[in-house]
Amino acid sequence: MEGLDATLIWLDYAAVFVFGASGALAAARRKHDIVTFAFFAAVTGVGGGTLRDLLIDAPVFWVGRPQYLLAPLAASAVVWVFGAGRARLAILNWLDALGLSAYAIVGAAKALAFGVPPGAAVVMGVLTATFGGVLRDVLAEEPSVLLKREIYVSAALVGAAVFVAARALGLGELPAGLGGFAAAFTVRAGAIVWRWSLPGFPGRAPGDGET
Repeated sequence: MEGLDATLIWLDYAAVFVFGASGALAAARRKHDIVTFAFFAAVTGVGGGTLRDLLIDAPVFWVGRPQYLLAPLAASAVVWVFGAGRARLAILNWLDALGLSAYAIVGAAKALAFGVPPGAAVVMGVLTATFGGVLRDVLAEEPSVLLKREIYVSAALVGAAVFVAARALGLGELPAGLGGFAAAFTVRAGAIVWRWSLPGFPGRAPGDGET
């Protein structure tokens, strides 16, 4: 992918695949047909990266390299064959966690490669990691991940911030990427297993208690 070091290319493909699988699993919960499986997988897999590329004025990554679309299509086929079962929701959560962690790093790395300042690069990492999941939930008519108290966006923020900070300190792209991935996945895994969440607004919402 243009602007992305070769050491992160496979991480990028892996992120597209696992996010695509999470999209296909969302289609499975609605018992859609195979074409809809593929559509959900593709939109979820490339949605975040597409938004990132448009915002940083980069060529949209999958347009010039359509092989990126093969990853979510393969994921949809795998889910179609093997994805049924009671563990589907748990698999969806963990695949989403893997995709989120990988895409937070890939998004920040590409933004830095295109000369985006560090703070904005962190934001690009977050958008890359979360937008595909938002699109998936809208298509599947599921409650958006952004509306849940459970930590989600914060995990991507931590991972992207660790990566960008490590790069600013002179660490190589691969070790910085692994460190950022580990940080994001640890936070998201804690949210899945122990229901970690940030404090909610302590005050009264407008209209509460009013007659």
